[in-house]
Amino acid sequence: MNIALAFNQRGAEGDDPLPAPCTLHPQQTSSDLYAEWDDEQTIAAVASALAQQHQVSLVNADLDAFERLRGLKPDLVFNMSEGLFGGSRESQIPALLEMLQIPYTGSDPLTLGLCLDKYRTKEILSYNHIATPDFVLIDNADELPAHMSYPLLVKPPLEGSSKGITDSSLVRTPQELQRELVRVRENYAQQALVEEFLCGREFTVALLGNGTDVRVLPIVEIDFSTLPEGANPIYSYEAKWLWDTDDDPLQIFHCPAPLEPLLRRSIEDLCRKAFNHLGCRDWCRIDVRLDSEGHPQIIEVNPLPGVLPRPEQNSCFPKAARAAGLSYSEMILSVVDAACERLGLVEKNHAHRRLL
Repeated sequence: MNIALAFNQRGAEGDDPLPAPCTLHPQQTSSDLYAEWDDEQTIAAVASALAQQHQVSLVNADLDAFERLRGLKPDLVFNMSEGLFGGSRESQIPALLEMLQIPYTGSDPLTLGLCLDKYRTKEILSYNHIATPDFVLIDNADELPAHMSYPLLVKPPLEGSSKGITDSSLVRTPQELQRELVRVRENYAQQALVEEFLCGREFTVALLGNGTDVRVLPIVEIDFSTLPEGANPIYSYEAKWLWDTDDDPLQIFHCPAPLEPLLRRSIEDLCRKAFNHLGCRDWCRIDVRLDSEGHPQIIEVNPLPGVLPRPEQNSCFPKAARAAGLSYSEMILSVVDAACERLGLVEKNHAHRRLL
């Protein structure tokens, strides 16, 4: 098949890949603005994987993407575009593709918009009785409901890739809470999502497929004992991007996670329910933490999972795929296969493979 790879590429530090936002969309002032975007090596690795079985065109998800996609008319778009401006930025390219009637991998605009909004995600999970930590969206510490007790976790609701979740985000006093509320408002121009902090083990769960056929890959556990001394037991921006480097990777992950069969099944079932109730498609990564009684709860849902290619980069979806016996290329092509099955493009997919 002719597949277009839609992406946002992170440039060198100091680069400004897109024009400045208009006054209708005030931009955050934080230094992690482009953290969700992919680097050149990741984009090349995904393109190489797709090229093993398909013809591949690269489409930067910038202001020219609509005309580029309109001219290419690909059979399928492999979507890994993150966008930049607005709370629905991950929905922008899929919405354009639906306008152009071009099929694509992954979730639709509604699901991508909902899952980027952590508050709305938790509303839907709660409504469907899918366990998630208690939560509230507030501006000031005196708005905290009486039933919520410390410690609490404070985060911007409309960010991914651990943006805005720093080591200081875990708060234990009203003063610390107010400090973090101000930080989120000043850096991200958002109200803050405040949620109950769960004290148990934390996992991330990769899912591949659709509906009743969705496959849960080996579960990854995050071992916070490997963080620097004095660090809070959360997977913060520092833990993900500053303390964990290619040259000196943190030994923070265990995959497959050592789990009793009953707990493993409980986590898998919980993630399948979240995947389907939120309308996720083809692939997704879901973060889970245990409460004080050892019961799993959903922390976040990531329908555009990161796919850094090298093992030392500690990217969790590829890590889970390797544990399942899938190479990086097989993982990427499995997403294509899932999308083709869902879209009724199986014959076209197989026919093109035979030509190659």
